[in-house]
Amino acid sequence: MNITSDIRYIGVNDHTVDLFEGQYTVPNGMSYNSYVILDDKIAVMDTVDASFTHEWLDNLQNVLGTRLPDYLIVQHMEPDHSANVLNFAKAYPHATIVSSAKAFAMMQNFFGTDFADRRIVVGEGDTLSLGTHVLTFVTAPMVHWPEVIVTYDSTDKVLFSADGFGKFGALDVEEDWACEARRYYIGIVGKYGAQVQALLKKAAGLDIAIICPLHGPVLTENLGYYLNLYHTWSSYQPEEEGIVIAYTSVYGNTKKAVLQLAEKLKANGCPKVVVNDLARCDMAEAVEDAFRYSKLVLATTTYNAGIFPFMRDFIEHLTERNFSNRTVAFIENGSWAPLAAKVMKGMLEDCKNLTFVEPTVKLLSALNAESSEQLHTLADELCRDYLAQQDATANKNDLTALFNIGYGLYVVTSNDGKKDNGLIVNTVTQVTNTPNRLAVTINKENYSHHIIKQTGIMNINCLTTDAPFKVFEAFGFVSGRNVDKFADCEPLRSDNGLVFLPRYINSFMSLKVEQYVDLDTHGMFICSVTEARVISNQETMTYAYYHANVKPKPETEGKKGYVCKICGYVYEGDPLPEDFICPLCKHGAADFEPIQ
Repeated sequence: MNITSDIRYIGVNDHTVDLFEGQYTVPNGMSYNSYVILDDKIAVMDTVDASFTHEWLDNLQNVLGTRLPDYLIVQHMEPDHSANVLNFAKAYPHATIVSSAKAFAMMQNFFGTDFADRRIVVGEGDTLSLGTHVLTFVTAPMVHWPEVIVTYDSTDKVLFSADGFGKFGALDVEEDWACEARRYYIGIVGKYGAQVQALLKKAAGLDIAIICPLHGPVLTENLGYYLNLYHTWSSYQPEEEGIVIAYTSVYGNTKKAVLQLAEKLKANGCPKVVVNDLARCDMAEAVEDAFRYSKLVLATTTYNAGIFPFMRDFIEHLTERNFSNRTVAFIENGSWAPLAAKVMKGMLEDCKNLTFVEPTVKLLSALNAESSEQLHTLADELCRDYLAQQDATANKNDLTALFNIGYGLYVVTSNDGKKDNGLIVNTVTQVTNTPNRLAVTINKENYSHHIIKQTGIMNINCLTTDAPFKVFEAFGFVSGRNVDKFADCEPLRSDNGLVFLPRYINSFMSLKVEQYVDLDTHGMFICSVTEARVISNQETMTYAYYHANVKPKPETEGKKGYVCKICGYVYEGDPLPEDFICPLCKHGAADFEPIQ
């Protein structure tokens, strides 16, 4: 397979493996990817699993023809990629091994040699010229081993991403990328979200056209989709709205309660309900679901003064992978001393940003009138936001939404007649209550100001403290004149036809402009309230909370240069070019300040 005119694929497909890493079922096998860059000098990118030594060497020889390789670049020392380093070294004794210092220490352990007489040790920012192609090495420690490097070819704009962006499944099988990539990521890399975030930040400064991972297909189109998924997964944010019910049941009574709850949730408008019997399902799939969706219900029996073993195993998988930023509810069953909810909640106590929903449903052996009522109440609580989002069940005149206005942060949505738009503001104020009037002040340079001046309507979405930084990136760092900010989602709409956000808000209000006040650089819109809905009881995000807890702290220690005041991007060097544009938030040099 030709990746580009100079880069060839020489990997293999494995349909003999049944368990990857001894624990993950792979019904469609695995691919072990390796690549060759043909230039004045020839570089081989990684090897393959020990079971495919001769097939890989044949593939390599077929690409080389009469030429010999100059370098073997070892990005990752896990044996499914490095098993043939020694075989390569014996077959091509004049080739140089290129890798990180930690990788060479591992080679000593694996092969009894660290190739001291024929190696190049590389680290962050080091380069290797092959002629036309120049390779830049980027360290990626704990993604997901400590020695990992990734490699960027600036000539063909290719990122060789090691295990990043990989997936289960051989390349000769057609299947959905996201499903098996999600299970792969959460199972194998999920613990190391902070390290993945650091690598994504480095990648944001690169012009990438192709991603070549060590497992799964080469990615050549719609790279933003894959990068956004990795950003979501590594920041531990829900990928989709929905409720997962994970349960164990001994004699079927807990299962009956779970199935009843599932039906109530569907009836209440929950967009997706997933039920997993932990004793029978693929545990990795159940863990994947818990990280994919926004809410989780744990239902199990009290067992040996604790909880049923499959539930304990499941929760340990979650906590090991930094489960966070979710809504969690409990169903417990016990014939004489129910303790399951207390034990489960205790196991989750170190998880960050979990919202626990009441009531806990308590079964005394089986459902009765009291526990059935608890089940009904729990379903309503879990679906409070879904009920408020649906026209048929929403209270559209809930003026308690006004209580969520403070010195907070809001997304103002509008529509220019062709597409929806949104921007971040922190200037929303209630000015009168008889009648209810709000003042919204917007900078005239914002495209939203232009739209609202023309249309006379807008929606104010009150952001909550669980809103991640990506919300501020989407609505605060780019202009709606040039970017469709809602291109990748299915928006919800209020009665005025405008979008309101499906997540990360506790309320929204639809406004009609009654008066406009010109404030030189800004315009103030005095508005009446035409619709108001309370979506949840989550706390409103204040400006201070955003700066203290959400906005990333710039990594400036030991660096000289300038830092973006908007997003924290660090430019190393002096002086800062006057025409410099931040690669993250797209703001200009005026919004940078010297690193102190």
